[in-house]
Amino acid sequence: MTPRPESSGSRPKGTAGEKIPEQPTAAQQKSAAKKTAVPKQAAAKKAAPAKATAKKAAAGKTAASKTTAGRTVAKKAATKKAAAEKTPVAQPTAEKAAVAKKTAAKKSAAKTAVKSAAAPQKTAAKKTAAKSAVKKSAAKKATAKKATAVKATAVKATAKKAAVKKAPAAKALAKKTTASEAPAETALPKKTTASEAPAETALSKKSAARKAPARKAPAGKAAAAQAVPPEMEVAVSPAVDAVDRERLLGGTHHAPHSVLGAHPVPGGIAFRAFRPYALSVTVVSGELRAELHDDGQGFFSGLLPLREVPAYRLIVEYESTVLETEDAYRFLPTLGDLDLHLIGEGRHEELWTALGAHPMTHQGVTGTRFAVWAPNARGVRVAGTFNFWDGTGHVMRSLGSSGVWELFLPDVGEGELYKFEITRADGSKTLRADPLARRTEVPPATSSVITSSEYEWGDADWVARRAEVPAHEAPFSVYEVHLPSWRPGLTYRQLAEQLPGYVKNLGFTHVELMPVAEHPFGGSWGYQVTGFYAPTARLGTPDDFRFLVDKLHQAGIGVLMDWVPAHFPRDAWALAEFDGRPLYEHEDPLRAAHPDWGTLEFDFGRNEVRNFLVANAVYWCEEFHIDGLRVDAVASMLYLDYSREPGQWTPNEHGGRENLDAVAFLQEMNATVYRRVPGVVTIAEESTAWDGVTRATHHKGPSGFGGLGFGLKWNMGWMHDSLQYMSHEPVHRKYHHGEMTFSMVYAYSENYVLPISHDEVVHGKRSLVSKMPGDWWQQRAGVRSYLGFMWAHPGKQLLFMGQEFAQGAEWSEAHGPDWWLLDPGYGAEPDHRGVRDLVRDLNTVYRATPALWRLDTDPAGFEWIVGDAAEDNVLAFLRLDPEGVPVLAVSNFAPVTRQDYRLGVPDDVPAWHETVNTDAARYGGSDVTNPDPVKPEPQSWHGRPASIRLTLPPLATVWLRPA
Repeated sequence: MTPRPESSGSRPKGTAGEKIPEQPTAAQQKSAAKKTAVPKQAAAKKAAPAKATAKKAAAGKTAASKTTAGRTVAKKAATKKAAAEKTPVAQPTAEKAAVAKKTAAKKSAAKTAVKSAAAPQKTAAKKTAAKSAVKKSAAKKATAKKATAVKATAVKATAKKAAVKKAPAAKALAKKTTASEAPAETALPKKTTASEAPAETALSKKSAARKAPARKAPAGKAAAAQAVPPEMEVAVSPAVDAVDRERLLGGTHHAPHSVLGAHPVPGGIAFRAFRPYALSVTVVSGELRAELHDDGQGFFSGLLPLREVPAYRLIVEYESTVLETEDAYRFLPTLGDLDLHLIGEGRHEELWTALGAHPMTHQGVTGTRFAVWAPNARGVRVAGTFNFWDGTGHVMRSLGSSGVWELFLPDVGEGELYKFEITRADGSKTLRADPLARRTEVPPATSSVITSSEYEWGDADWVARRAEVPAHEAPFSVYEVHLPSWRPGLTYRQLAEQLPGYVKNLGFTHVELMPVAEHPFGGSWGYQVTGFYAPTARLGTPDDFRFLVDKLHQAGIGVLMDWVPAHFPRDAWALAEFDGRPLYEHEDPLRAAHPDWGTLEFDFGRNEVRNFLVANAVYWCEEFHIDGLRVDAVASMLYLDYSREPGQWTPNEHGGRENLDAVAFLQEMNATVYRRVPGVVTIAEESTAWDGVTRATHHKGPSGFGGLGFGLKWNMGWMHDSLQYMSHEPVHRKYHHGEMTFSMVYAYSENYVLPISHDEVVHGKRSLVSKMPGDWWQQRAGVRSYLGFMWAHPGKQLLFMGQEFAQGAEWSEAHGPDWWLLDPGYGAEPDHRGVRDLVRDLNTVYRATPALWRLDTDPAGFEWIVGDAAEDNVLAFLRLDPEGVPVLAVSNFAPVTRQDYRLGVPDDVPAWHETVNTDAARYGGSDVTNPDPVKPEPQSWHGRPASIRLTLPPLATVWLRPA
């Protein structure tokens, strides 16, 4: 390093009266770096506390050569160096050292005084000795210097340093010793890593080997320390060395806090700042104000003669502004060992509290903590609106082997945009959104947003009650909603004014929200997620979404949401090859690429990835009070050969097609959610016959696997078969009768939901009413009869928005439901309103009738009356509650009225009363009803001791309860 010119900017500024050491030359830097090393004969024994006085005299030579007195001292020091190198002597004991010091002090007082006056870079120990000598010969001249030396010293002389440095300046011979011979009290502290050392005291790799400043001498040895001045300590250059500078500029430094900030070094405290584009940087601490030297390329440094690192701030001057701020590189890590251990183990159940961007107060300073997992990165920097998207000066530190990078930025707060600039293994850079971002920009913008929540919930009663009854034993009818298109243009808060009232009026117990996590492409409906921890910003802030959930709860409506842990898109700013290598996706390209959707599948076998997803499930339930998660695309997760041809997949360790990692992940997710959040239900969209989807994880089935642990499962088989049956012309339905009865063969193998979801009314599949054959009247009658059958069938119900009022067009996310069909000015409005009124009445009766939901998962809750009347297109069955109270459901899927249709019934019910008839005039039907109670006749039928005769309306379902 070249010497610095002696100018106003070449050295730190001190307070009045202080003597500031000059910046050392290249020779001095070299000498200082080697100060703690033994002579060449013992070079292997580095970092020994005692050093040959000859090398220190050589360092003094450079400084002393500026004056005539310095030249004299240099000659004597050179002679002493030769003598010391040729004739090493053994170190005397502590007692001998003390005597030697006293003798040396008397003999060399005058020379010490001369050296103290001539050399501007004397250490505190020498100035103390000089002060003693000057008191005898030149007290008046030394008074000011004595005060300055006390102020400016950065070294606290200790007994151990006094013992090691026992030949001060004039005639005492240097005594060589090895670290093993030195007394225990003189041993240097063990070197620590940057992650172990406090930010204020951590040394860089270069300076870690240098001798640390001495501590204050114990009281018992104070006299000896004052009597003979210790050996001069040569100050080191505070500037960032070439290697660290290159790594900081290139964004590849793992430990910037060990280089930047304030650090004790020989000669005082070194301050180093990296402020690209700054004109000057000044350290301010109390009354101290010192401008740092401009080292070029945004680096600033200075050596202040202080004993310890002070509390300080930086004044940074730019071309058009001056900024006073805290130094980001003076702070301890914000993450502890427990956080890092749990992340590595994949067991951090509150991962969102550790990673991401969090406004906080750290060490008494307000700012934002940034943390990201990127184990393959060579370096990570933070870029955002707070640094004009130039992350050069905001280098993050690596927290050991955890793969986590962290940085606390003072004075950065909520609302700022940010991303992580990651340097890949090949040196290229990529700018990535935060995987744990809790708020994002409105798409198509992709930045993450710093956020915190101050929301105060008002749903305590709801949350307390929801765990009282398990979901599979409670009424559970679901209205599925795509929030952006339910009422296009409404925000979360505006939706909160309309959606709860609408759903409550229709009698649904829950809403299910299609994915609300942030996604870049609206046409994916949210099923290709990039922001797993952020509600989509299209409709408002995270607290706005909390407000919507709160209002639904206050209206007595549970909130389910679609959750997508199976895959993620390949957007270059998101998760794909996040740190330059496959990270969240599987490293095997065949395992990573999803063949159907062009996305990437998660690597469920990696601890940190599994943790990312499990914690995400908990996050939505705890942070947003979500009552249930409907897990999308479970089948694609469970099978290694899902949509893959032979040769495109590799069997598991047992030679099977099951994805054992995905099985373990789903089991852990369910177990964790049910343990942490009582009353929450998880629902699997699983379209195969996988054994034990809703079985407990610790109960093994015939396949040898434990259950997946879900609470409910979508009955995709029922949906497919029943819609297939209803799409046939009535005259052909007798040939497909089994499609309506087959579901009861497996109805109790799992805990089922009967879904008529968004998937069934898009992409050419037509809306529910349009699937029905016949004219407009028959289509509506078909929908009504089908809904009546669905609500009476064992299992929970789910209906997608728009189908509740028989919308004829397919759903489109661009415009949502056709609400104009319910406009009183529209001629066919009564037809659509009638179907919606039926849905309301079905829900009302359903919720008031335990037989329809209490034993949904128990075979004791269902009995066939007639299931083989294919020629008649008639189905009849009983639903029972735990006390045996029945409901009789009869469906006539033929377009003809059947008079006096005889059905066998129990003989212990004196009369039956019609409670629901989907053919009633108020629903738009032909109003063929059974208005009077129907009494059983003592004629056995269908294997029952009694029977009744009913009038069955055309294309209708009738419910009867005991009168």
